[in-house]
Amino acid sequence: MRLSADALTLGFPGRTLCRGLSFAIAPGQCWAVLGNNGSGKTTLMHALAGIRKPLAGTVHADDAPLARLGAAARAQRIGLLLQEEPTEFWGSVLDYVVLGRYPHRRSMLGREPEAERLARGHLERVDLGALAGRSLATLSGGERQRARLALVLTQDPVVYLLDEPLQHLDLRHQLQALDCFTALAQTAGRAVVMVLHDPSIARRRCDHAVLLYDAESPLAGPAERVLTSENLQRLYGVPLPL
Repeated sequence: MRLSADALTLGFPGRTLCRGLSFAIAPGQCWAVLGNNGSGKTTLMHALAGIRKPLAGTVHADDAPLARLGAAARAQRIGLLLQEEPTEFWGSVLDYVVLGRYPHRRSMLGREPEAERLARGHLERVDLGALAGRSLATLSGGERQRARLALVLTQDPVVYLLDEPLQHLDLRHQLQALDCFTALAQTAGRAVVMVLHDPSIARRRCDHAVLLYDAESPLAGPAERVLTSENLQRLYGVPLPL
């Protein structure tokens, strides 16, 4: 599936975050989204996932407006890792990760064996296999973040929208997560979009990028054209030798 933003204006009543943002995310691409605090990174991810309506412009899935897809169809195709979870979850780590298969369920009764198999496999992938039976509420911040990554992997979408996937992770698990998602783009043909705060990671790991300038025209395109020293210094307001 090709996901595209067409002349998006993002913001809230009384405040515009960016205007005229257009780009297309193709299968196999890995995109970085960079910007200062409050520049609209999360708002963009929500618009691409179809859970927040832009002030202007349209998000398309292939050649049709994303809004025409029902919630279940969107959830089967688009996986959104939220920056923060809105509610507490009191079940086990495994119970939580199995929720990733909810959009694909064939029956509303019981837990499907395939869903549990996939969830356990992805818990092993993020080094949480031994904690599958623990209450999610007892995990550390980094462990909870890894459980959240396992959930979106278990969902198995064709487009991954990851809002700060590296937050709370130690260095080893940051590298593990980056390896996992860039491999999904490069070898499995999935599209990956990551909100990042380190431009050096974006340059090493992503082939495309979006820069959200405060109250200015955004930039989007191939990484070698967008992630230049000049563009990044203008974005952050500090020298960034690359």
